[in-house]
Amino acid sequence: MIGKQRIVIGIGGGIAAYKVCEVISTLAKAGVEVRAILTEAAQQFIPPLTIATLCRHPAYIDRDFWQPNQGRPLHIELGEWADVMLIAPLTANTLAKLNYGLADNLLTNTVLASTCPVLLAPAMNTDMWEQASVQRNWQQIQTEARFHAVGPGAGILACDRVGAGRMAEPPEILAQIESLLHTKGQRDLTGKHLLISTGGTREFLDPVRFIGNPSTGKMGVALAQAASHRGAQVTLVHAPMESRLLFGNFQAVPVTTAAEMREALVQNFPQADWTIMAAAVADVRPATCHYEKLAKADLPDCLPLESVPDIAAELGTLKQPHQKLIGFAAQTGDILTPAKEKLVRKQLDAIAANPVDQPNSGFGSDTNQAIFVDRQGRQQVVEPCSKLQMAHHLLDFVQTI
Repeated sequence: MIGKQRIVIGIGGGIAAYKVCEVISTLAKAGVEVRAILTEAAQQFIPPLTIATLCRHPAYIDRDFWQPNQGRPLHIELGEWADVMLIAPLTANTLAKLNYGLADNLLTNTVLASTCPVLLAPAMNTDMWEQASVQRNWQQIQTEARFHAVGPGAGILACDRVGAGRMAEPPEILAQIESLLHTKGQRDLTGKHLLISTGGTREFLDPVRFIGNPSTGKMGVALAQAASHRGAQVTLVHAPMESRLLFGNFQAVPVTTAAEMREALVQNFPQADWTIMAAAVADVRPATCHYEKLAKADLPDCLPLESVPDIAAELGTLKQPHQKLIGFAAQTGDILTPAKEKLVRKQLDAIAANPVDQPNSGFGSDTNQAIFVDRQGRQQVVEPCSKLQMAHHLLDFVQTI
């Protein structure tokens, strides 16, 4: 995340307030300027001193709002200062106030005095969350373009209830903040359906041995998150990956082998406006798959292999004029020459060539770098950045082709 960005975080009264500490700490360490507002109820769960220490700046409470100051009104200053606002946890009370434009404390006045995107992270007991009045307010607030939602999820709540109402986890909140800083809250992919593949497929020799690669699927998940944050409907076809990485508002379709990935992609391809092939699909597989584990003594000295069908090339032959097909080329050394060859051979509209032999780039890393190339020969160099930032840069690039 790029520093010099400015975020106001409003903290509501709920036990989930403790999660906000991780959000603030991560932002501050990344060089983002953070200002925090605690409601009266929030102070019953977390002290202003804790928040101030994490922000590297005094935390604001209602007492600061009502006291005279020598400058402009505090809520005006904060509202105009913020690039993004986050309200977490969002309580039923604050949600109702925002929905009806009420302002009786520093937080709600600051929201009304701002024009930046506002990210809402609700948290409450399941019965409270499912009340018709709360759901009505929640649906209504999201009809306003500047308000964006993250969560809530389902799970074990602090009241021991199992159900909906659990506040989104810090990584999901941070990802959406990063997207809002890039897009300024624009949902420019609304109405589009994106199909994305990710992760490394596994081609089995027997039930416990397979040919694979180091892909973690992080790049494809970042693309799915970025696209959904921008309003797109997203289907993510993913090879085996850590479940903790799979968060976001998209449909996830799990597969294991290249054959399973091909079947899922071909099935979903006709409905897609854009398809982005970020998966590391196997090029070869064992010619024979044994259905029982081979003893070590029975392992062949020479393993016969057969080619795996090229999924991207097949989709290139199926592509309709309104569709865009984008590929990835993970390369070492000269990354452009083989990427350009793949672009033409597979009938792609664009390709992202990324060096996997550079530090903090490619498989397993949280950052990436690439050169984008389209069929007209245009190129865009993306310097090392987070994979979510690179995802947004690629979506921006695809919109221009």
